[in-house]
Amino acid sequence: MPMFLPHHETPAVTAPLEGVSSTALWTVRMRAEESARSDALFHDSLAAEFLTGAGTAVAPPGSGLLQQVLPDWLAVRTRFFDDHLLATAHEGRRQVVLLGAGLDTRAYRLDWPDGTRVFEVDLPAVHTFKERVLAGHTPAAESRTPVAADLLADWREPLLAAGFDPDRPTAWLCEGLLFYLAPEAVDRLVATAGELSAPGSTLGAECLNADTADSPFVRPWLDALSGSGTPWVWHLADPEQWWGERGWQARVADLLALPYALQRFAPHLAAYPGLEKQSMILVTATRPSGGR
Repeated sequence: MPMFLPHHETPAVTAPLEGVSSTALWTVRMRAEESARSDALFHDSLAAEFLTGAGTAVAPPGSGLLQQVLPDWLAVRTRFFDDHLLATAHEGRRQVVLLGAGLDTRAYRLDWPDGTRVFEVDLPAVHTFKERVLAGHTPAAESRTPVAADLLADWREPLLAAGFDPDRPTAWLCEGLLFYLAPEAVDRLVATAGELSAPGSTLGAECLNADTADSPFVRPWLDALSGSGTPWVWHLADPEQWWGERGWQARVADLLALPYALQRFAPHLAAYPGLEKQSMILVTATRPSGGR
């Protein structure tokens, strides 16, 4: 969804923390900046603490149009998945798994219903940094469990060992993750999540629309990511079919039907009417009965 803000001239640098990606740091920087806005779509009071702990400012690579949209896109994406996870929790899915959780703080900042358990799966180095920053803060969820695992290897067993119950409906989230993985790795990850999903489980995910990958809006961004060593290698053209073939009933969000997204995006759509409106796709999916 192409939206535009004035570009902030902060140089992209390599993450100074071993094992913590620059992508995680520029994402949390945008969360901190969004939280300081008077019209913020979410509030993450801990984001600024991660920046202080990192000791540096990190920005996305390149300076194209899509880089300028990222703050708005991330704000809408975050709000969308916040609302999705809270809705599914209130419907009874009190087991939440954040795959590639990074520096996400939903376990702390969302108003979870009683009994919600949040599992955060990511690499050991990410958890080491994250736990240092979060020391002294109390989660809003009934329990928050960091799970140290490599999503490109075996993460099923560490998740089970941490207390995950595959017989309970689960709300999975793959936010800002799948496009960094090779297609075969995405297939393995989604297959594992499916095997662990009781009927009624849900999944939220973000992907790049393959039909727009070579557009003047998207291609400079993809080239900049490749040049920085963090390429987006997984693209998707037909999300409903792709997820359906893997046992999920998927729905693509119509962002312009969401009042908060329309309000944030409308001025930019008016200024740039010729740009594609579905470059990025937000999907929510449900695991039907018999789909496991």
